Amino acid sequence: MVTDITDQTFEKEVIKSTMPVLLDLWAPWCGPCRMVAPVVEKLSEKYKGQLKFCRLNIDDNPQTAAKYNVMAIPTLMFFKAGAAVDTVVGAVPERTLQTKIDGVLSK
Repeated sequence: MVTDITDQTFEKEVIKSTMPVLLDLWAPWCGPCRMVAPVVEKLSEKYKGQLKFCRLNIDDNPQTAAKYNVMAIPTLMFFKAGAAVDTVVGAVPERTLQTKIDGVLSK
């Protein structure tokens, strides 16, 4: 399950999360974002209980994107203990994303 968050809920849902977080920064008009969304959804089921999945619409919530200097979407950011530890920009294959997730979880 992917949780929709806002600039206002970002700190509570991502920074203060007790488990690592994958944050999908996206916008409704973005074609590559729509391509990566089902992959993120599928992986959220696979990694249930190990990794929290959140989604932030940057059109409606520009503050978080600006804070992390997001210049292109989709941007997938990984957070651990409140800090950004890795980033993937663009629509990447499921296998690439899975490798990144495994890397974040094993640190």
